[in-house]
Amino acid sequence: MVTTKHPVLGPRALNRATLDRQLLLRRDPARRMSAEAAIEHLVGLQAQNVKPPYYALAARLHGFDPQELSTLMESREVARMVTLRSTIHTHTAADCLTLRPFAQVGGPDRELKVFAKRLDGVDLDRLAALSRELVEERPRPVKELRSALAAQWPDADPLALTTAARCLLPLVQTTPRGLWGRSGQVTLTTAEHWFGRALEPAPGPEAIVRRYLAAFGPASVKDMQSWSMLTQLRDAFERLRPELLTFRDENGVELFDLPEAPRPDPDTPAPPRFLAEYDNLLLSHADRSRVVPGEFRGRTWKGNQPFCVFLVDGFLAGLWRLEDTREDASTLTVQPFVKLTRAQRTAVAEEGERLLTTMTSASARDVRFGEFAGHVERAG
Repeated sequence: MVTTKHPVLGPRALNRATLDRQLLLRRDPARRMSAEAAIEHLVGLQAQNVKPPYYALAARLHGFDPQELSTLMESREVARMVTLRSTIHTHTAADCLTLRPFAQVGGPDRELKVFAKRLDGVDLDRLAALSRELVEERPRPVKELRSALAAQWPDADPLALTTAARCLLPLVQTTPRGLWGRSGQVTLTTAEHWFGRALEPAPGPEAIVRRYLAAFGPASVKDMQSWSMLTQLRDAFERLRPELLTFRDENGVELFDLPEAPRPDPDTPAPPRFLAEYDNLLLSHADRSRVVPGEFRGRTWKGNQPFCVFLVDGFLAGLWRLEDTREDASTLTVQPFVKLTRAQRTAVAEEGERLLTTMTSASARDVRFGEFAGHVERAG
């Protein structure tokens, strides 16, 4: 046992605190949060695919309607762009213009170095200028941008050219890409052109530390470095130390937190929640044991493809998939990792029905429990 003057937070205490920050512990109809406010609080939503941001908000917000996020995208209040960890996130307009500069070193710059050998002979300043001219003339499909750049540098790797453009410039994916119930190829323009205003200076690391803790704390320095892919954040935490609370986890790792942030009782009930692939909850800590039990580590991915997961009692408990079995019918198949109690099965089925009602227009909706290979049974 670690002896320390810092209070120790066990896995359940960390779990409940993180779920509360992530808006996953309760959906209070009396304190309805808008989709835009939720996206800001969560410092963006993972958006490698189109649907995950919608599922993320459905799991978190009472009365969420997918059209709410779609309308925000159409009105350019939020947008999809590469930021943290050089992955696509849905951010508010304000965060698109500030978080991209903050994330530049830890994400896009690092990715650009990976492609450096495939860009020999390419003048990156010229590439950035030409790319900006092309996408600000009109939003360009990726294939079209790639062809234009390849015409200028025929000996370079075409994929490396468009990757470099994405790393060098703050490019947003324009609508209709990302709209609910709509399809559209990826088309790109700059954030400045899309929002009609300039990028703002990157906020100081202390400001982002506070936002990270508000959404993901209590957390260690390494946790935030995993979330941001930035190193050397220790100094920012040390400068904030006088205004932060400090704890330890059961392994003795120092955790920081905002004094006013919620830290619910570890026995606070945590209803089931269905999360799409890439959800923030699963990708934003170096130590994921606050949500993912050790025996289930590695079971949420196959190669580079993550699965959709569900929580029971606040912890990862299995996978799910949603299928349209016919035009007016949708089936949610739940695949638990462990045997659920009757009460847990009932609660999971009820949350599944809610998911189907919110996210599909099918008149026939079915929740089933099953395993990867074997018998599948209807809920109830």
